[in-house]
Amino acid sequence: MDVIHLTGTIVADDEHESGEAWVVAGRLTYERPKAPVDLHLHGVVLPGLVDVHCHVGLDANGATDRPTARRQALADRDTGVLAIRDAGSPLDTSWIAEEPNLPVLVRAGNHLARPKRYIRSYARELADPDDLAMAVSQEAARGDGWVKIVGDWIDRDLAGGGDLAPLWTGSQLREAIAAAHEGGAKVTVHTFGTETLPDLLDAGVDCLEHATGANPDQIAQIAAAGIPVTATLLQVSQFDAIADAAGRFPLFAARMRAMHTRRAAQVRDLYDAGVPILVGTDAGGTIDHGRLPDEAAVMVDAGLPAPYVVASSSWRTRAWLGLPTLTEGASADLVVYPTDPRTDIAVLAAPSAIVLRGVRVR
Repeated sequence: MDVIHLTGTIVADDEHESGEAWVVAGRLTYERPKAPVDLHLHGVVLPGLVDVHCHVGLDANGATDRPTARRQALADRDTGVLAIRDAGSPLDTSWIAEEPNLPVLVRAGNHLARPKRYIRSYARELADPDDLAMAVSQEAARGDGWVKIVGDWIDRDLAGGGDLAPLWTGSQLREAIAAAHEGGAKVTVHTFGTETLPDLLDAGVDCLEHATGANPDQIAQIAAAGIPVTATLLQVSQFDAIADAAGRFPLFAARMRAMHTRRAAQVRDLYDAGVPILVGTDAGGTIDHGRLPDEAAVMVDAGLPAPYVVASSSWRTRAWLGLPTLTEGASADLVVYPTDPRTDIAVLAAPSAIVLRGVRVR
């Protein structure tokens, strides 16, 4: 039985910090064990980080194989990300739960979209949009309490050269989100545009990914409803490049450039309104895995306080997902830092130790 002695500042959550704790048989305890200590770790100890928008088993070409998905998960783990909320993957990754050296994965099944209205090979495409509620029920049964819907994407057939447009009607979204809730699942939705948000808010969506098009009135509604938004600033930083590649669609390109220009102001507006801001990289596809510290740093550069970003990268999002923090008897999933990332966000990229399920993995 390995025993790890933790000293320094052990942060359980917003209200609880301690100077000393132990890991015994994979569990955290604040009671001194009788067994001898095998390893001492000192520093600022946080609950394992969470990437709340990540795609394990997905790359630029669609579904990966298992070895690639495993490498992706390990790349995330080795930055201190010990829990991932999958935001849609065409690969069945349920097997990850059987591998104790990989992060906890909260799966959302496959993205749900319509033919030619999302990235090729990424989503489950519904020829009949009225099938959305049925598909949501099926994906809810496949996943771990979450379903991912693509809310808007470029419609190349629109007059004037194509532009962002919703994929679903308000009634289709209401039926789909109700079906998810009836099945005990929550729904998160990819949305770049402004036009999609009224129907999503009316339907009772549980989380928003990107929300780059939310206007001031919509931001106020999102805040009043307490709906979290995953900012994905690394992804939004690519919007100008997306616009450059979309020369055939001037309306779409102009909108993407405008959202790129005000990306920092947008996340500050969400934060200032009281919207819970989550930290997610959108890794898998065009963004490499293992970049959560970079995402956190960009959020701080945009104007969010470092203590807020660190909490959202760790214990607050773990609690929101129903995962344990550093409470008595919890699985010892933790990261040790030489100094406090709440005062210097760059430290988040330099953990001195990572412990997953009571085993030091780095």
